[in-house]
Amino acid sequence: MRRLKFCATFMATVTVARPQTNVEPQGKWLFSATTDLSVFLGSALLAMIALGIGAWAGVFHGSTPDWTWIPAVLLVDVAHVYSTGFRAYLDKTEFRGRPWLYSLVPVISLLVGIGLYAIGDHYGIGEITFWRILAYLAVFHFVRQQYGWVALYRSRLGERDRFGYWLDSITIYAATLYPLIYWHAHLPRRFWWFLTNDFAVVLPHGVDSYVAPLYWLILFSYAIRSVYVWIILRRPNPGKDIVVATTALCWYVGIVAFNSDYAFTVTNVLIHGIPYLALIYWYQRRQLNSSSSSLTKAFFAHGPYLFLGVLWFCAYAEELVWDRAVWHDRAWFFGAGWNVDYLKLLFVPLLAVPQITHYVLDGFLWRRRATPDLFKPSAKN
Repeated sequence: MRRLKFCATFMATVTVARPQTNVEPQGKWLFSATTDLSVFLGSALLAMIALGIGAWAGVFHGSTPDWTWIPAVLLVDVAHVYSTGFRAYLDKTEFRGRPWLYSLVPVISLLVGIGLYAIGDHYGIGEITFWRILAYLAVFHFVRQQYGWVALYRSRLGERDRFGYWLDSITIYAATLYPLIYWHAHLPRRFWWFLTNDFAVVLPHGVDSYVAPLYWLILFSYAIRSVYVWIILRRPNPGKDIVVATTALCWYVGIVAFNSDYAFTVTNVLIHGIPYLALIYWYQRRQLNSSSSSLTKAFFAHGPYLFLGVLWFCAYAEELVWDRAVWHDRAWFFGAGWNVDYLKLLFVPLLAVPQITHYVLDGFLWRRRATPDLFKPSAKN
């Protein structure tokens, strides 16, 4: 029943991102007031509800249970990785613009992954080198995505003041980096990014206590300026404020307040994956025109259901191979494991290619030059 509630809420959240083709975002919002509130504020509220369910179910002290792992990790986190493919590979105009980038990134990712995995085997340190580098790449990606949302909202409202730029930037980085500093100063925790001991940098215990006053001062300064902008200047940017507030809340609660794999999972992946899925769906639907390929029209012209269905199928297929070939954790869901440990050198880097490709391409796809209309101030402001 809980799994069904998660899935139903997720479907409702993404479904609202169904704009009319070629319609500009409404006013100061990226998508529309309803959609922005649903995907940014709604995903954070969903994370808080999930925390309440976890406390009631008593699952804070163990691994994330399957009834949470399936909707949160499989249907959101893994699925959103594959959504990049719709933007980079199924959009023929986009792919033709940078064919070498989109062709080489997966190949180079595989070769580098195999190299890192082989180095670990050669020096007798196992696979941890591969997973550590992947973990820090993921951390960079997660932090930068939150900064990216803030940059989009600043551009949507046409904010150009330097003080506001620096305060916004420092605040979103403080909201993400302070919890990471706390995490590295309190290793080991009951949760890891991917694999036990994948965070290699152990900071001196207590260093976070020296950083904490600056962290709270930055958040307080942002709040004071936001109140000033709302009340005195009467030029609020509610979307940006929601992103900053929900990022600070979820990263602090999931990493600092609770020492729990469950708490980290629900606060980490929901606010990251749901808005990104909405962005891909909204952007591709907005780009539809008479020259769009029939495949693109099939996925985006009639609602998000086929789009989500393909993503969920890809996510399930990937996790099935992960579980059968590597993890052997969920035979009840994916089937009996395969005895292919001798092929891990190939399987692990190959299965990580979609994830690495997503991390790398995300840094190119949403730059100002690639999507100038996203950065253009709305005429309605």
